[in-house]
Parts: sequence; structure tokens; C-alpha cells
Amino acid sequence: MAADTPAAEATPPQRPLIMRYAARSDVGRIRAKNDDSAYVGRHLAVVADGMGGHAGGDVASAATVLDMLHLDHGDYNGDAITVLADEIQTANSLLSELVHINPKLAGMGTTVTSLLLAEGKLHFAHIGDSRAYRLRDGEFEQVSVDHTFVQRLIDEGRLRPEEAETHPHKNVLMRVLGDVDASPELDLDTLDVKPGERWLLCSDGLNYVAGHVVERTVRETKDLRECAETLVDLTLEAGAPDNVTVIMLEIVEETRDDVSTAAVDVIPPQLLTTESKPDITGETAGPAETPPAPKPVDEKPAAAEPADSAEPSASTDPHLGEHLSAEVLRLELASRPHELVGAAATAAETGSIPTIAGRTVARRAATVLTHKADAPEADADEILEPTKPRRWVTWSIAAAVLLVLTAGLWLGYAWTQTRYYIGEFDSRVAIYNGVSQRLGPIQLSTLEAVTDIRMDSLPQFSQQRVRQTVPARDLYDAQRIVKNLEGTGTIAPSDECLTAPPTTAPATETASPTGTATKAPATATSPAPSPNASNPAGATSPAASPSPTVVCEVGQ
Repeated sequence: MAADTPAAEATPPQRPLIMRYAARSDVGRIRAKNDDSAYVGRHLAVVADGMGGHAGGDVASAATVLDMLHLDHGDYNGDAITVLADEIQTANSLLSELVHINPKLAGMGTTVTSLLLAEGKLHFAHIGDSRAYRLRDGEFEQVSVDHTFVQRLIDEGRLRPEEAETHPHKNVLMRVLGDVDASPELDLDTLDVKPGERWLLCSDGLNYVAGHVVERTVRETKDLRECAETLVDLTLEAGAPDNVTVIMLEIVEETRDDVSTAAVDVIPPQLLTTESKPDITGETAGPAETPPAPKPVDEKPAAAEPADSAEPSASTDPHLGEHLSAEVLRLELASRPHELVGAAATAAETGSIPTIAGRTVARRAATVLTHKADAPEADADEILEPTKPRRWVTWSIAAAVLLVLTAGLWLGYAWTQTRYYIGEFDSRVAIYNGVSQRLGPIQLSTLEAVTDIRMDSLPQFSQQRVRQTVPARDLYDAQRIVKNLEGTGTIAPSDECLTAPPTTAPATETASPTGTATKAPATATSPAPSPNASNPAGATSPAASPSPTVVCEVGQ
């Protein structure tokens, strides 16, 4: 038994692993604004490099990082990598919603390189050309793979690595988070982790520092803060034509001091506002020198202040959703040790949180802070309730208008299909079903039948009429017109030359030699009557002559 005791003391239970960290971001010497964002805490590290320039690269990176920071904890019950991947996909859908609301942001996107330390494993997710390096057991290596055009050329053996830095398309991304892909392909991996290993996460702005210089700095600079500062300073010395963001972290075992520090009480909104006055100057309508504090999340937005109040209530601000987003975010950030840099830090400080009002506020209120979902979610939904009817009314009106237009177009099209007309097809007379018009790219008629009547066999006038199309009441009427064209060469209905009204003209009258019809004698066998007293000269007895018949002359 005595021999067992030292062995038991030599293998104490392993304590949980956490990250020690430092971060820095700089706009560089050329760019007008910083499109990079980064967050690092004890369990989560994320670097995002926004693209889109003036169109919203900073919005894309800030929205993505701020949407992910609630993952900074270690309790995942074995599905940490799934949660991490799903959260990045959710951030991607958030960017698409932002573009839908503000089309000026179209084309924005961001890279994402992230590490989630949970349950003794390091979960890695990556898309784009930001990078992750690991120093472990003396070996320094790049864990991430650049999703760029030149990297694909290198992988295919069409380009040497040393040629990549001078390639004209070195910044062309093949995969990125944004409104260009509904389901972007991520690089995912779960890695073994051990205390003492170091990680460098950075945007591609660090690429202007030679790789061996970066490696030497990470190896030789023991202090994480000093290492991050040195890497950014080296980038600035190299000209820094792009934004540069660096996270340095080291995996260590959690100590008793870490546990006590992590148990930070959530700071009430009033105290948070008092300590961080510059953070809310962009949120309120009050004077810049004395900005009023926004109301806490669990207060109703009803205006209870008198009309002559010296400071306007935050509930009167039209951007109430932004107040709530900023307030919830600040409460969350105050609940745990972390560093937030770049565009995401600027958004948190100014309250210009790039979120979708309602959806993100309620979701954050339900899942972040101390993970108490019921009260924050109810409060956020109650505050945002007035915006929902307006949205549904708008959609309902739009749907009704679309339904009426669709029904009208369908009825109009159905009516056209009851009509017929005569036209030309392949130099022949044809019958068409419909009307001889187009509705945009839609032809409102179809070919019903092609006859044997050649256009050049018709008189010139009839040819012109057919080419201009001859309307018909129905298919029978169209067939009758075609039969008349075949028989007489005209479009006149054939029943006009079948009968004629009776006439009292003399039987001796003859038709004009050029006429199309002739009148027959009163009787085929009796001679013409002679005039008498009861029958004056030149008159013909009606009784002696039946009604004449009109005969159409048809060329054989």
C-alpha cells in the first residue's frame, strides 16, 4: 500500500485547458478603414478579414465575429465541431440578410479562421486566406490552407510557391463567407492539443513579413503581448499596404486564479454605461458631452418621462433595436475575459452592430450572457413586437397584388386561346389559334394547321390581307375563310353568293359581261311573253317568272 501512494500522487487529475492570449489589429499605411475583425477568449479565437472595400468589408467581418463570440465556453457534450461549423453557416446567412436589407452591401464577404478549445480538443474551422500557424514540440507549421487561386495553381503543380507572392492574382479568393454562396465549404478538423503549444492566427496582411521572420518571432518572443505587437510592427515597417490582425495564444492548464476570474458578475447596464461613456455616444440623440444611458434590456420601451425632460429617453430613438443589440453584446463581453479588436471592436464601441433587428437580438438574448434563455428572449420579443405586424401587412399586400396580376394575366391568356386567325406560314396560308400579338417574350398564338394554298396563287390584295392576318370568330369560321380563299381567291364569306333577294327586273335583262354572276331566263323552255293590254310593253308578269337564282362563277 505504501508503494501505491507515491504513484497516485505522481499522476494528479489533469486540469481543464484554456487559452492565454493577446491580439492586435492595425489599419495599415494605405487603407482608409480597417476591414479586419478578431476575438479571442479562453476557449475561442476568431480572425475575419472582410472583403468588399467601401461596400462593406468591415460590416462582413464585424457581423461574423460578433455573431460567433458567444461560443466562448467549453461545454459542448461532444459536438463542438458541429456547433462551430453551424455557427459559421449561420453567420453566412446573416450576411445574406444584411445584403437583402441593404443592396449597397452586395458583394461583401469575409474570411474566417477559428479555433474552439473544448473537452480537451482543439476544433478548427477555416475558409478564405487568413492563416493559422502552430508551434508544437519545436515544429512550426501552417495548419490552414489558403483558398486562393494561386494556391490552387501550386497544388496542381502549375506554379512554384516562391512565385505566388508576385502573381497578379494572388489575392483572388476561391472560397469565402458572404452573399455569394448559400452553403460555403469549410475546412474542418478536430486536433489533439497539449499544454505549451502556441498558435498564431492572422489576416493576410501579415504575409508582407517574410515567413522565416514570422517563425523566428513566434519562437523567440515568450511574452504573447510582445509577440503580437512585434508582428504588427514588422508589418508596418514592411509598408503595410493591407490591414493586419494578429492573435497569439498559448494552451495552458486552468489554474485556481483563472476559475475565480472567470466567475465575473454580469455588469448592470447602468454601470456598464457609466464606465464606457465613449461606447454609446453614437447611439443617443442627446448632446455629445452628456450622453444619456440607454435603458436596460429588461425594461419596457414605454415613454414614462415627462415631455420637458432634459435628456431624451433612449426608447424614443428610432434605432431601438440597435440599442438592444449593443447592450446585450456589452453585457456578454463583460461576462468573460477576452480581447476584441478591429472593425468588431469599433462596432461594439459605437453601438453600430450589423445585425438583423429582432432575429439577432432575440437570439443573442436567449443564448449568450449566462445562457438563461427564457427571460431575455421574452423581453426582446416583447420589445420588438410592434415591427412584426408591419412586415406581415407589407407581405400580405404584396402577395395579394401578385395574385391579382397573375389571375388577370391567366384570364387574358385563356381568352386569347379561344380566338383564331388566318396568316402566312412558309409561303402558304395557315390557321393560327390565338391572337397575332406578343406579350414580351411570350407569343400569344400557336400554329393550328397549314393549308396547301400558296400565297403567290392569291390575288395581290388577298396576299396583303393574309399577311396582315384575318381574324376569325372560331375554328369553323377560320376553315370557312380558307375554303373561300381556295375557291375564289378572296376572303369574302362564301354565303354572300349563295342566295339573292327576288327581283322584278325583265327576264330579258342579261348580266354584265364582266360580272361574277349572271341571271337565268324566267323559264328555260318558254319564249318571252309578248306585251298586251293587261301587260304593258316592257313589263313582265310576276306569275310567269319565278324568283331568279344567283350562281357564283368559280374558276375551275
